[in-house]
Amino acid sequence: MKIIVLGAGAWGTALAMSAAQHPAGHAVTLWARDAAQALAMRTARQNPRYLPGLAFPPSLTVADGDFAALLPGADLVIVATPMAALRSMLKALRGCTAPVAWLCKGFEAASAEKPESFGLLAHEVQAQVAPELIAGVFSGPSFAQEVALGQPTALVAASPHAKVRDALVRAFHSPSVRVYANEDIVGVEVGGAVKNVLAIATGLCDGLALGLNARAALITRGLAEMTRLGVALGARPDTFMGLSGLGDLVLTATGDLSRNRRVGMLLAQGQSLQQAVQSLGHVAEGVYSARTVAQRAALLDVEMPITRAAVALLDGQIKPEAAVALLMGRGPAQEWT
Repeated sequence: MKIIVLGAGAWGTALAMSAAQHPAGHAVTLWARDAAQALAMRTARQNPRYLPGLAFPPSLTVADGDFAALLPGADLVIVATPMAALRSMLKALRGCTAPVAWLCKGFEAASAEKPESFGLLAHEVQAQVAPELIAGVFSGPSFAQEVALGQPTALVAASPHAKVRDALVRAFHSPSVRVYANEDIVGVEVGGAVKNVLAIATGLCDGLALGLNARAALITRGLAEMTRLGVALGARPDTFMGLSGLGDLVLTATGDLSRNRRVGMLLAQGQSLQQAVQSLGHVAEGVYSARTVAQRAALLDVEMPITRAAVALLDGQIKPEAAVALLMGRGPAQEWT
């Protein structure tokens, strides 16, 4: 297969490395927006900025410049940009005939320039700007570093189009990566978006040393929030018990490599949100999508108290200890309502 990965952050780089080592001998090109970064990667044969010390497979090609020249003959195009850049990337891919899959996890925030985008999931953005694309999402519990190292990982290829699901399976299913197909793109995207917000809350819990009981409660009730929102948006409930729901939530809420969990821990230690984000060196999608998740839930009349508390914390409206008190001070309720 000819595979083009657009975006040379940690996750795009890791997947490009994984595909380039596939037993089928795929031809993989990793495209970087920044020409200087591309040069550094070609010279060092690694990504010094995001995955230092992890050598590229010999067959991996690094490119920059106009990526349109890379698309003819492609069998699969991977969009490996943050959610904020997805709209512009999909516009640039209009007319692409190859299957397209994005990696970003979140809801698109509104802005003065694009008020029509308020609270949209990735597939809803695509429906607005490039409806002719045959597209889907590639998601699941995965840290880039472990995928780049070839450690065992399971991911989900979600799309209403069998052509997209099949292309992702052929591209990435290997001795180190298991790829499961799923038609429920709404559920997979909601799981990927909401788990980042919940991971911030769980990081706060760990940073305040509230104990394992509190962490288990946050993860479990967070899963309930995620499921309620997903079902309201048309997802299948069982999707949230799979890799892109429970699996990704557990990983992101408990793993030491989780950037979103790290943000919560740093806030618990007294850092400002700006300090916490700057210290990461990477994008923490939960910071940018939390408010939009809460707003979309409010429009649908979906109760998400953990998410609301996380937003209030991120917005500086409450202190970490107050966020805990807010959640624990709620009245009793039935578990399954």
